[in-house]
Amino acid sequence: MDALDRVVKPKTKRAKRFLEKREPKLNENTKNAMLIKGGNANLTVAEVLKDIYAVKKPFAVLYKRKNITRPFEDQTSLEFFSKKSDCSLFLFGSHNKKRPNNLIIGRMFDYHVLDMIELGIEKFVSLKEIKNSKCPEGTKPMLIFAGDAFDVNEEYRRLKSLLIDFFRGPTVPSIRLAGLECVLHFTAVDGKIYMRSYKVLLKKSGCKIPRIELEEMGPSLDLVMRRTHLASDDLFKLSLKQPKGLKVCTLERASLSDLSAMKSKGGNITCCVFDQSLLSSRPSDIPGATALLWCSAGIQTLLWKHTEHTAQILVSKLQPICEALLLCT
Repeated sequence: MDALDRVVKPKTKRAKRFLEKREPKLNENTKNAMLIKGGNANLTVAEVLKDIYAVKKPFAVLYKRKNITRPFEDQTSLEFFSKKSDCSLFLFGSHNKKRPNNLIIGRMFDYHVLDMIELGIEKFVSLKEIKNSKCPEGTKPMLIFAGDAFDVNEEYRRLKSLLIDFFRGPTVPSIRLAGLECVLHFTAVDGKIYMRSYKVLLKKSGCKIPRIELEEMGPSLDLVMRRTHLASDDLFKLSLKQPKGLKVCTLERASLSDLSAMKSKGGNITCCVFDQSLLSSRPSDIPGATALLWCSAGIQTLLWKHTEHTAQILVSKLQPICEALLLCT
């Protein structure tokens, strides 16, 4: 059995917290990427990996040593590094006579390679060569894709999905205007992919809305697609499957007519989580109570959480619905 596959019982609280962070979650952590140099990577490939690492930080791990592996022939090394560093994205750089200045971008599902696309570097301009100001570390970029190939061709469509996964950064509920500082622009035309990176400058315009200018900051890449290793449709759909706990709707969408319609269509409506004592409790006693209505036929899933200032809504809306649930079941 592989050493990383064994069930390890933590001996310290620190180890316990570490293992808990690795466990599956409803809301997963931000995807990390590992950047790996092949055994024959040249200076150009090494500089590309460093610049992509600078754009991706702090959600990236740069391997400084060369690793002799061929992802399209043997994927065990990548899967080992993925599990060891907890990275679900990877960028592998190599160079040889047959495929010079080569990049392989890919992603994992359950620590196994899901998609993998090989790109050749035809032109590269590094961050150092463009003497403009750069965005601070951890800036969430805006991603722009231009070209019909990203919508028509299946390989380009999967590449677009992979690039979004790779560069999107953390998921945030909101963002301020001044935080929109970085733009990554990808253009697919004539069989090539052009990657350009810009910094957003907000200039005075004489009104409330600022005038926007783009200043190239690097890195700049001209790429061409080579080999691909794409997941099957069934495996790709399985990787997109979301837990039931993430399917959230508002309680206002539910009514007695909706519930009767669910029952007439064969749905088994059940009140999964509901404490009758909540109806007589004070708002301060139930700051995070949750009522969940579930339909086994998959017609509708409803999740509602209340806070102190909405405690009275709980009594007025949940009580008649729960009475209807008891009648339906």
